[in-house]
Amino acid sequence: MEPAADSADEKAEGGLAELRRKMRTQRRLRLVTLISLAAMVLLVLPVFFGVRAMSTDPVFASLDRLQVDSWAETAPPKDQEFGSALCIEECSFREREAASDRPFPETATEYSEALSKAGWTQWKAAACEKPARPEEESHSCWRLDELTLDLFVGLPGCAVDQFAAELNPLAAEEPVEPQEPGECAGSSVRIKVQNTIVDTRGKTDTAPGPLGETPDTVLPDTDSIFPTPQAS
Repeated sequence: MEPAADSADEKAEGGLAELRRKMRTQRRLRLVTLISLAAMVLLVLPVFFGVRAMSTDPVFASLDRLQVDSWAETAPPKDQEFGSALCIEECSFREREAASDRPFPETATEYSEALSKAGWTQWKAAACEKPARPEEESHSCWRLDELTLDLFVGLPGCAVDQFAAELNPLAAEEPVEPQEPGECAGSSVRIKVQNTIVDTRGKTDTAPGPLGETPDTVLPDTDSIFPTPQAS
C-alpha cells in the first residue's frame, strides 16, 4: 500500500506545481498588459495631443476665446492663413470673417471690449488708417506681444453687394434683387492679424536706399588745356 500512497502524493504535488506555474504565467501576462497600457498612456497620448496642438493655430484659438455675445458671431467664422508661423520666407498672416446680427457701431464696440478683456491694447496712431466712409465701416488697430490686429466692422455683405450692383449693374453676373426694409440687417466683421516685425506702419525706414549709378567720367574741354596758337 505504501507505493500507491507515494504515487498519490506525487500526483498531488505535481498538480500544485502545475497550478503555481499557471498562476505565475497569468501574473506575468497581467504585468505585461499593465506595462503596455502605461507605455501607451505615457507615449501615445502626448504625441496625439502634441499633433493636435500643432494643427490648431494659437492665434485663431485666442480669437475663438474672445468673449463676444452670440449675436456678434451668428455663424462659424471663416478663417484663412498665409505664410509660415516660423516666418520662413514669409510670416503668417491670418484673416477671419464673421457676421453679426446688429449694426456695425454696436458690433465694433462689442469686439473692442472683448479684445481689451483678452489683453489687447488699442493702437491709436496715425499709422492706423481711418476708413474712407466712417458711416459705413469702422477700423481700429490693436497690439499684443509680437502681434498686431486690425478690426474692420462694416455693412453686411448683402448691402455691399447691392451697393456695388447699383454702381455698376453690368458687372454683376446675376442681377441683385433689392432687399426689403429690415431683411438686409446686421454687419460684417473682418479681423486681420500679422507679426509686428513685418508690420511696417509707423516705422521709420533706417536702411539706406539703393546706390545710384556712377556717372561717366567727363573729360575737360581740350581747348581750355591747349590754347589756340596765335598767328605770328
